[in-house]
This record gives sequence, structure tokens and C-alpha cells, in this order.
Amino acid sequence: MKRYIDLRSDTVTQPTQEMRDAMYRAEVGDDVFQDDPTINELERLAALRFGKEDGVFVPSGTFSNQLALFTHCNRGDEVILDKNAHIVIHESGASAIIAGVQLFTLDGVGGVWDLAKFEAAIKAKSRFTPGTRLVCMENAFNGHALKPDYMERVSAIAKRHGLSVHLDGARIFNAAVALHCDVRDLSRHADTVSVCLSKGLAAPVGTVLVGSHAFCERAKDRRKLMGGGMRQAGFLAAAGILALTKMPERLAIDHANAAYLEQLLLAIPGVTVDPAERDINMVFWDIADERKHGLLDHLFQNGVKILPWEGSFRFVTHLDVTAEDLDRVAALLSAYFA
Repeated sequence: MKRYIDLRSDTVTQPTQEMRDAMYRAEVGDDVFQDDPTINELERLAALRFGKEDGVFVPSGTFSNQLALFTHCNRGDEVILDKNAHIVIHESGASAIIAGVQLFTLDGVGGVWDLAKFEAAIKAKSRFTPGTRLVCMENAFNGHALKPDYMERVSAIAKRHGLSVHLDGARIFNAAVALHCDVRDLSRHADTVSVCLSKGLAAPVGTVLVGSHAFCERAKDRRKLMGGGMRQAGFLAAAGILALTKMPERLAIDHANAAYLEQLLLAIPGVTVDPAERDINMVFWDIADERKHGLLDHLFQNGVKILPWEGSFRFVTHLDVTAEDLDRVAALLSAYFA
């Protein structure tokens, strides 16, 4: 099979050989009955790693975020979050269908809000308005890492108004690497955290939603309702355990490769890179050349997969992309735009 240099996302990584071996050897049970020992161990380790009491293993980040909304909220409740949040833009309108909540979106910069406007948006339930029930943050937010002190201020406002806080931490390990902090420095400011194991950490499937024991017990009931009651899912959890315990330590390599790619791109006349989105393993870039509209096909024909991003481009580095791969991509781009 032809090998492509795949810069579309860090979800495209292949599981490591160690993960494949662990999946083959995994001890499994029936997770609906909560007797799959490998699932139970993954949930325990995830909760411990993020300073929470318990965890719930689910198939995907979207499933995890939507399960959080479904468990935190009642139908008709309001959820405040950024207008460009993954929950708003990339989860197929699931919040309206599954949890039946109203999303109130704030206009932030890289996921960071004017906190006075945030507090003013919080509503008490009335005959005319939904009551705000939940606040959602996202870290990393696209390519930007939100600092712990900002998250602490958002959480303090939320708690002052009796709201719960959910953190979409799909790339929380990337954010922690960028900020030179522990993931607990970020997770402590949320009641629940969604942690994706297949974005950058190379697990083939899975996300863990962590929170209090009482919350996770309710979430497991709702997970079953949503069709997420998996059986011998320990085969997946075995890879997830390695993703959680071993793979975060190598994310700095992906960040360094993204920085290297940024420099290669900036050497091409006309290329601009968004510096506000350069904290982690992503490079958002554009070029003032109409030929960019044919770039997707050109690169694909030459063994490179990319995705357009809101009229420009996003390249994502990961486990299966080397510095030599990036040299090849840069050479193809330079020749194309020469």
C-alpha cells in the first residue's frame, strides 16, 4: 500500500506495535456489567492522572462531550461556550438532538473570552429565558493553549453562579506540553474533562470522560442510552492505557516538528502563518496565490494528504510524520508556488 504523508490531523496515527501486542493480550469482560478489567483499569488511571474520582470510557471525543452535556444538563438548559468550539462547529448539531440544550456562544480570541461579557451572559431561569447550567472550555483550542490562570478565573465566575464546568480536553496533553505544566494544572478548573486517546496519543479508538464518582455513575446510565454500552471493549482500552501512560512524553517531538514546518513554510514567498495558533502541533497558514485552490489535488498526487481550513490550510504533525517528511512537503510546496 502506498504510504502518504498525512497532515490532515493527529487522529490518523497508526497504533504502535506495543499497542497492537497489548490489544492481542488484553484480559476482557463485559463492560456493560462493569467487569471488563482492562476498561476498569483505564478509567482508574485516567481519573488518577487528572485528579478526578472516576472515569467513563467512550468511543470518541464527540461522544464524550455530548455525554457530558447530557449528564450535566436537563432539556432546555443553557450551555455557554465559544462560538468556534468543537462542540459547536464539529459535532453535527448533537447538542440539540441528544441533550436538548441551548448553546449560547461567546465571541472569543483563541478560546479566550472577555470575562465581564461572559459573566453578563449567565442567566437565571425565568418565564422567558433558559437558565444557564454549564460552561464549557476547550484546551487546547485549535492551536492555542489556554493558561491555567485564565481557566481558574472562568471557573471562579462559574462557581459563583452555581454552574458546572466541562473541559473539552481532546488535546489537553498538548496544551500542558506547550505551557510546561502538568495536566492537573488544567483539569483542576473543571468538574469534568474529556480526554481523547486517539488524537496525538496514537490509540486507535477512544476517549475517557473523567469527573466525580456520582457524575460518572449517571454518565454510564446515559452512555448505555446513547448506544455506548460496549462489551469486550478491553481490547481498545489496552491501547488506551499505553496512550495515556506512555505517549504524552513524546508530544514535544510533534511540537518541535510543527515549529520546523513553520520555518519551512515561511521560507516560501507569500506564505503567512497564524502565530496565535502556534502553541501545539498545528500550523495554520495561507498564501496569497490563487493556485492554492489546486493544492489539495497536487499534493495528493504526490503522496501528501491535507485538508483545507476555512479558506486557508492547517497542517498537523504527529507520531507518523518525520522531519524528513516535512522537508519533502516543503519542497513540493516550493516547486508548486515557484
